Amino acid sequence: MKNTIVFIHGMFQNPKSWEKWMDFYTAKGYSCIAVAWPLHEGDPSVLREHSPDGLGKLTLDEVITKVETLIYSLTEKPIVIGHSVGGLIVQLLVNREIVKAGVAISSVAPNAMIDFSWPFIKNAAIIANPLKGDEPIDMDMETFHEAFANTLSEAEAEIAFKATATNDSRVIFRDCMGKSGQLNVTIPHPPLLFIAGEKDQICPADLVEKNANAYTDPSSLTYFEEFPNRSHFICNEPGWEEVATSVYNWLQNHEQTIAQEDPGLFK
Repeated sequence: MKNTIVFIHGMFQNPKSWEKWMDFYTAKGYSCIAVAWPLHEGDPSVLREHSPDGLGKLTLDEVITKVETLIYSLTEKPIVIGHSVGGLIVQLLVNREIVKAGVAISSVAPNAMIDFSWPFIKNAAIIANPLKGDEPIDMDMETFHEAFANTLSEAEAEIAFKATATNDSRVIFRDCMGKSGQLNVTIPHPPLLFIAGEKDQICPADLVEKNANAYTDPSSLTYFEEFPNRSHFICNEPGWEEVATSVYNWLQNHEQTIAQEDPGLFK
């Protein structure tokens, strides 16, 4: 049976953001699934114009439950690749040993780990703003370009915004900083790769590296790689193929170790 990859998007995106990666890895012989968070199914432009009822109350645990339910429906443990909050979910799944390898790209860090750079503090405060209650966050073109895709030209960012951007729940990010975002970084775990973008203002490279270095089990494989001149939109901005190829090479180089992570049926 082919190796299965489950792709997990982050905030302000949906499975649309994984289309290029799905094509890339399908061509490499993988069986690919891009899971949509609850209330994130459909065309991004429609989701921006009409936020689904209940979006503002969506929790991280509800997202994790949907991803876990999909994984348990498979006949073997998959490889999981996630971006941003999806990267944190990858780490949680790796921690629970229900996947055989994880790739966390521009990942939100667990255990309330933060960065003290101004862009990170500013963006985190805007998203988590407790004064907004459970009001959804409406993503707009200016914010998308300034914070999410800051390495793109305005014209490139506008195209990317129209194609991929969605509104989202600020509760999700608050949950990431709370109990739902806690995991044990000291125990043995399946192979885990961290990818960071040098110009990322939402999940800075320093924070992603700090996150990777927090894993301390000497018997487990943990690896960090930083790509220059990349923003938080690293999975779709020009040069995304280099990132996808690097991840593919890492999976191939550690194929034997990954295969040892009980690829058979769930017990």
